[in-house]
Amino acid sequence: MLTNQSTIPNNQSVEYHCLADLNLYNSPECQSLATQASSGRHLRLTSNYQDAAVEVYLCEDDYPGWLAIADLSLLQPATLLYQARSLTESEIKKLLPEVIAFTHKAMQQANYYLWGGTVEPNYDCSGLMQAAFVSVGIWLPRDAYQQEGFIQPIAISELTPGDLVFFGTPQKATHVGLYLGDNRYIHSSGKTQGRNGIGIDVLSEQGDEVSRSYYQQLRGAGRVIKSYEPQKR
Repeated sequence: MLTNQSTIPNNQSVEYHCLADLNLYNSPECQSLATQASSGRHLRLTSNYQDAAVEVYLCEDDYPGWLAIADLSLLQPATLLYQARSLTESEIKKLLPEVIAFTHKAMQQANYYLWGGTVEPNYDCSGLMQAAFVSVGIWLPRDAYQQEGFIQPIAISELTPGDLVFFGTPQKATHVGLYLGDNRYIHSSGKTQGRNGIGIDVLSEQGDEVSRSYYQQLRGAGRVIKSYEPQKR
């Protein structure tokens, strides 16, 4: 285990696994959540550190963030390095019912929208998608725009259950949901525009105010046909 800043190694080849769920922040001040690392995830430290935090990146999705020095005690050197799992498109298709079931189960828990949330019960939109797919061993990139760039684009008319639908501006995807079939999708949406947590909406101008608002921002859709493989460092 690491205990304080003085024990931070300069060797970035050392890989650690998390002994508990951890928060990663978007700056060394550790005030705004960037993402979360669930217990068991792997990460590496960088040589960039401040008084209260060290910059890290998560091994499974290459996502960066700042870890509070106080949480170094919750890391332990990994005895086995993370190895990406290779899955075929047909193998992934068979797992999609379990991905959908994960989101329904998550919706049954009391929850609210948490920017940066990837650990139950509180998720952001892409955090819920990442958690749902990783529950069956499929890794997606962390953010909505990254997920859109990773999957295989499809037409809205080609949507089948388990596909992803993306919303945002013409320039960038800022929101993502999981298609359920029958023109419905499940997602975690925010408090001001959405439902402040996980809910089901419709891809239609005929839905309620929340559904209509997202439908007006619909960018496109895509299909998961592979699991993310980290960059070699």
